[in-house]
Amino acid sequence: MLAADLWQRAVAGGGPVVSPVDARGLVEVSFVWRGEAERTSVGWGSQEPMERAPGTDIWHRTFRLPATMRTIYYYSHIAVEEHRTPPDDSGSGPTHVDPLNPDRMLFPGDPGDPTDRDGWVSVLTLPRAAPQTWCLPRPGVPAGTVERAELDGGHRVAVYRPAGERRTGLPAVVVFDGYLARTMMAMPVTIDNLIAAGEIPPLVAIFVDGTDETRLEDLAPSSEKTTRFMIRELMPWARRVHGISPYPQDVALAGMSLGGLAAAALALRAPEVFGAVISHSGSFWWPAPADGDPEWLTREVARRPRAGVRFYLDIGDRERQIFLPGVPDQVTVNRRMRDALRAKGYPVTYAEYPGEHDYVNWRNTFADGLRAVFGHTPTG
Repeated sequence: MLAADLWQRAVAGGGPVVSPVDARGLVEVSFVWRGEAERTSVGWGSQEPMERAPGTDIWHRTFRLPATMRTIYYYSHIAVEEHRTPPDDSGSGPTHVDPLNPDRMLFPGDPGDPTDRDGWVSVLTLPRAAPQTWCLPRPGVPAGTVERAELDGGHRVAVYRPAGERRTGLPAVVVFDGYLARTMMAMPVTIDNLIAAGEIPPLVAIFVDGTDETRLEDLAPSSEKTTRFMIRELMPWARRVHGISPYPQDVALAGMSLGGLAAAALALRAPEVFGAVISHSGSFWWPAPADGDPEWLTREVARRPRAGVRFYLDIGDRERQIFLPGVPDQVTVNRRMRDALRAKGYPVTYAEYPGEHDYVNWRNTFADGLRAVFGHTPTG
């Protein structure tokens, strides 16, 4: 197909050009951008260089992808190591959304984190992608309340309670990366919908905010600071002020990427406090080879006695990129963690969704995680 024809199809279709689904359930997806630049790439799980059609200002790159896939992407005209700011919604500049595609997702900058800035990405939804229903508001479903608080040491949290629910002793889910979880991922909406549908019992959600600058340090299993805060300050406060259940089997930890690693590590360290884990694309490769032997937590699972913790793990089936020399890809490390947990006798629900390492998928699979770990009657 001529570049000009491809561009016209992209304009008419409002974004990447997608072929009909073939007999193997695959489609050809052509990303197209038009403009003057020394280089252009499409970014998702990695930066993929695009080709400039000779004699034109049209850039394109075609991939064969599963028709069930949903992912985020953006266009970039600079080298990966030069990225300093998140993509914007202008359709131009160093990194930006696809100006043809109206389906966009905002990564809102956290007002409490001076290092955080708004960022935008485009969303690609292929013909057979599963609908995202739990994370969207439903008519007639009452919205719960979200109350912000600042604890000692400047720790910022926000607490969700179901609409009209005044009882104490409710189960709870504690979520790392709390600001994005309750805004972009719409976790309060998901919880509202699941409660209204009878899929989970009424529960409290505690969103633990962080900062970009210290995220790796704060969410590492070696962080004594985070461990002390979660066990000695946050949970006693949540039981005292918000009346959550005192029983560990009623309290789950949840997180994405490094947050998934942190959730699993903390629950295994303190099973007397936390009885369940929801991990989306957990960074079980940790630590980097320069800091120790990778996959430390997976080895710890095999070494330690089994604790009373149940697990939900998911991972994108396209998370195959190698980001650090000597570290396996995300699919491999999550499968190894799954196998180690099951070999030790832990209850594990495991899923691989068609997609990359991104929030547009995690906001959908969070509902699966809640149903997996809270599809029971809470103690008391």
